[in-house]
Amino acid sequence: MGFDYTRSTGPTLGRFLSDLRRRRVTGIRGSDGRVHVPPLEYDPVTAQRLSEFVDVAATGAVRGWSWIPEPLEGQPLARPFAWALIQLDGADTSLLHAVDAGSPDRMATGTRVRARWRGERVGAITDIECFEISDEPADPPAEADDVTMVTTPVHLRYTHSASPTEDPFLRGLMEGRLIAQRCPVCEKVYFPPRPACPTDGVPTTDRVELGDRGTVTTFCVVNVPFLGQRIPPPYVSAYVLLDGADIPFLHLLLGVAPADVRMGMRVEAVWKPREEWGPSMQNIDHFRPSGEPDAPFDSYSRHL
Repeated sequence: MGFDYTRSTGPTLGRFLSDLRRRRVTGIRGSDGRVHVPPLEYDPVTAQRLSEFVDVAATGAVRGWSWIPEPLEGQPLARPFAWALIQLDGADTSLLHAVDAGSPDRMATGTRVRARWRGERVGAITDIECFEISDEPADPPAEADDVTMVTTPVHLRYTHSASPTEDPFLRGLMEGRLIAQRCPVCEKVYFPPRPACPTDGVPTTDRVELGDRGTVTTFCVVNVPFLGQRIPPPYVSAYVLLDGADIPFLHLLLGVAPADVRMGMRVEAVWKPREEWGPSMQNIDHFRPSGEPDAPFDSYSRHL
């Protein structure tokens, strides 16, 4: 799951990010005289708004660190590195950043480091690519425009343990099969499957294999663009009731003009190439009209 979070920077964060773009680091002085880096909008002791900015150096000393032998996706470096709390010269608090040390044997509390700046800077903490072990002074400042807006990607990655109900469903998708579950009491067929029938509260123990054709029950024409769209609007998101199922599910409907989509339209699945299949409903790229006559309203009216 992911989205881009866009916000205005304001006077404090904007000053900090604008200066990073210029290869400068800015802190702010608190009521007790300490210089905080990154700068705070409000004093942590008195809660008063802070406004006295202070330039600090892009060099400093390591105050604490942890070695990362196997970096994860999205971390600052693809090779082993150290996360470190770095107290920059002129600051009284520590900044968390990466240190490209090469080996944990080179890391120690008190180690001197300097910022390694990116060649192209955008006004973000990642303008400091990382810190490196060095006693040399930092690079001189550069000219750059102020930063007034920032876009921050936010991502959540899940490792999901499949339940006994999900396991045959997901394995079926990897084989191009659509596996549903039937309630033994009311005999409703659920796709995607549910471990228990919401009507009767009993386990849905009976498996049912469905075909990949169905009927559009309701739909929505998407006209508004948003971040992350893989196709430009307008397009249709439709609830598809597979033949033999008792609940519809939401999927993409292509291959037809949005103005021609209607309730009762018969559709069929368009699968991705087999080499792209995984345990996911994304194996079905989209649905398209099947060319069959529309389904009678009575055949799907109770599933709206």
